[in-house]
Amino acid sequence: MSSSPRPWTPLPAEDRERSPHTGWARGHWEAVADALLAGVRPHATPRHAQLHLPGGRASMHGRASDGLEGYARTFLLAAFRLAGAGGEAPGDLATRYAEGLIAGTEPGHAESWPAIEPISQPMVEAASVAIGLFETRPWIWDRLPDAARQRAVDWLSGSLGKRHWPNNWLLFQVVVNAFLASVGAPWRPDEMERDLDLVDSMYRSDGWYTDGPGQCYDHYVGWAMHLYPVLWRRMRGGEADPARVGRHRARLGRWLEDARHLFAADGAPLHQGRSLIYRFAAVAPFFAGALADATPLAPGETRRLASGCLRHFLERGAVANGVLSMGWHDEFTPMAQAYSGPASPYWASKAFLGLLLPPAHPVWTDREEPLAVERGDFCRAMGEPGFLAIGTRADGIVRVASHKSDHLPMPGGADGGPFYRKLAYSTHTAPELDEPGAGGDLDAQVTLLSADGSSSRRGRIHPLGAVDRVALSAFYPGEHTVGGGRHFPLWLERVETASIAWAGGEIRVHHVASFGPRRVRDAGLALAGPEPPKLETGPGFSALRRGDGLVSAIFALHGFDEADAARAEGRNAFGPQSAAPFLVASAEVPVEGVYASWSVLTAAPFDPAGRAAALPEVRVSGREVEIACPDGERFFLQLVAPEPVERELGALRLAGRVRFARSSPDGSSHVWREER
Repeated sequence: MSSSPRPWTPLPAEDRERSPHTGWARGHWEAVADALLAGVRPHATPRHAQLHLPGGRASMHGRASDGLEGYARTFLLAAFRLAGAGGEAPGDLATRYAEGLIAGTEPGHAESWPAIEPISQPMVEAASVAIGLFETRPWIWDRLPDAARQRAVDWLSGSLGKRHWPNNWLLFQVVVNAFLASVGAPWRPDEMERDLDLVDSMYRSDGWYTDGPGQCYDHYVGWAMHLYPVLWRRMRGGEADPARVGRHRARLGRWLEDARHLFAADGAPLHQGRSLIYRFAAVAPFFAGALADATPLAPGETRRLASGCLRHFLERGAVANGVLSMGWHDEFTPMAQAYSGPASPYWASKAFLGLLLPPAHPVWTDREEPLAVERGDFCRAMGEPGFLAIGTRADGIVRVASHKSDHLPMPGGADGGPFYRKLAYSTHTAPELDEPGAGGDLDAQVTLLSADGSSSRRGRIHPLGAVDRVALSAFYPGEHTVGGGRHFPLWLERVETASIAWAGGEIRVHHVASFGPRRVRDAGLALAGPEPPKLETGPGFSALRRGDGLVSAIFALHGFDEADAARAEGRNAFGPQSAAPFLVASAEVPVEGVYASWSVLTAAPFDPAGRAAALPEVRVSGREVEIACPDGERFFLQLVAPEPVERELGALRLAGRVRFARSSPDGSSHVWREER
């Protein structure tokens, strides 16, 4: 992994009494911001209106748009740095970005920015320019000549009244309108209110928005859907609708209650969803919660989470030769979407929103407090996105069984499939990527194998619920082609999957209804690194071990009788050599069948062969499944169509249409009934 010198390390270490987890203070954040801004300066055009960064690859939008992206996203970082320091920051930031603004908005100039057209990338970047100008108004906007201000207004106004994507893009017009209003320029209040209403229509429950139509749940919920309303409120001041502000604050606070569980002890955020090259932008909503006085987190937990995340990436090669690379740790361009250019990673600048909090704010002065995963083991069901988050204190890892989050096709033909369709994600692994239709990314998902060797993977996800310790979903793998090339799903073919949290891992139960000759394959999370993970197999299990001790394993509980691993090269963000353990049922699926496995990812000492001797026992009767675990926990599950039942589950009596039940030795229990 490549990395740059760390100019922030010579700073005096923060008092360990105040930062026992990260050792970082506000000064470290300022130093990182200064280093990042200094790192991009050599790549600016002569008048600083565009930045053309090395590495990565060009976006689908062209060189001028990519250059504007470099200006706008680093301007966001410069703005937070200037505003947080009262305009006093190294590097002549105000002068550089003012000059870039003047050249970029000057028609016919060699560095001028592309006009804002409907559904164009400059519409996105205009929002960052507007936010940057608002936060730096005393040092940039107020000192510009009138003619320069007018040209900037003219360029920004190009985003108004234009068609845009019906998702987080709505908020870009909102903040541009809010900035224009703040400087007395013509703006469209009706359009702004309509855009905000449309965003409100995407709100679902428990703090979760979907980022557009469908079931789009990922980091965009935090770094877009929750962040921009906070910035809009800053721009509008007392003109903002109090009722709307109140709703935004309540939703943000509720979302943070869930999101705090999606970070590992080493600072890593969950690796799921698109645009992950924005990396530590994932902490922006936590600072937004503190800024809006809307967070349930203690100030010390906010700083510990944010500093831990920033350190995680800086210490693992995210900055190469002074520039943020396009990847996760170091550069890995296959994980970037087609709309991303070399400067796209600088949306990570959103993380520095915390610098708007004054130095005396408790987020910067209170003692750090541990993360959720550092306080103890947890299993948190997030019903709206269909996440079942499993955290283990012993190794600090968070895993998520994913049973709802999905995404519609995106610009440039990228559907984000591997980042959504898998059954599981984690803070310590990444999904295997493959060319569309190649079928190589079998990790962390159930697939149906056909006689001709082809496979059917999860497509559109049909959620069935996430409560207590279980999450369920279904997909319809069959497809039938008729005259004219029209495609219809064969609804008779159906795979319903339940994930049950147990022993830091995930018991998976699959009900498969087959239309033709099919076999079932189930796979665990992929491991990747500089060297191929070592494979250990035995009766009913496949386990992979990385050089640092991280283990991904999958164990057969019912229906599977073969175990192996699939290896790949250059398909994983965590390293060039990767592999995923999997199980296969050698017999073809009858009309319908039930299959069960236990998938585990752990960095704690782990003996696969020893664990294979102490696994849950599974009894299947039609569509009913009973699971007896060696620690005394018992589970009951009805798949597909719950029927009335009368039976005992440990000390728990079941009666009625029961979908899921849990009985624990400590006397705790849960019953999920479906009313008909």
